[in-house]
Amino acid sequence: MSELKIRPTVAADLPRLMGLDHSITSDTVWQLEVRRGEGQTQITVAFREVRLPREVQAPYPYNPFALADDWKKRSMMFTALGDDLPIGYIGMLERGSASSAWIVDLAVEPRERRRGAASALLAAATGWAEARQHKRLILEAQSKNIAAIRLAQKSAFEFCGYNDQYYLNKDVALYFTKALK
Repeated sequence: MSELKIRPTVAADLPRLMGLDHSITSDTVWQLEVRRGEGQTQITVAFREVRLPREVQAPYPYNPFALADDWKKRSMMFTALGDDLPIGYIGMLERGSASSAWIVDLAVEPRERRRGAASALLAAATGWAEARQHKRLILEAQSKNIAAIRLAQKSAFEFCGYNDQYYLNKDVALYFTKALK
């Protein structure tokens, strides 16, 4: 890959971004365990990282045919370029209060992964959220997406919650937050 560039997404990027392989491959998951105490008055929730007996491929958790419509609703998107071609993107959404921005899309072409594009996109999203005076940035990831989980942890995001059976494929959504300046 030549020099990596990050810039705001333009309409001409969208067909190529829609064509990216959004799936992930993983041999590790964050497994959810819920324990209920006596009389349903106590609930204990725990996650543990579990190594799978073999790699699994997880499809993108959103409807790929609705991507273009979903992207119109994004507050901001950045595209990563390699050899001046789109190789990945990040999409943010301002939800509810103006104090938080959510990262709802983060995808990099499989052959370009582990080369810094996701980290650069995450840095661009952080800069954008700080410039808009958001107090925190929230990253959403599938429990099977160990690469996204580790990227969040490496980038000073902290686990802050989950939503069971959130995605179309019934996977658990994990939420990580980062306090901004």
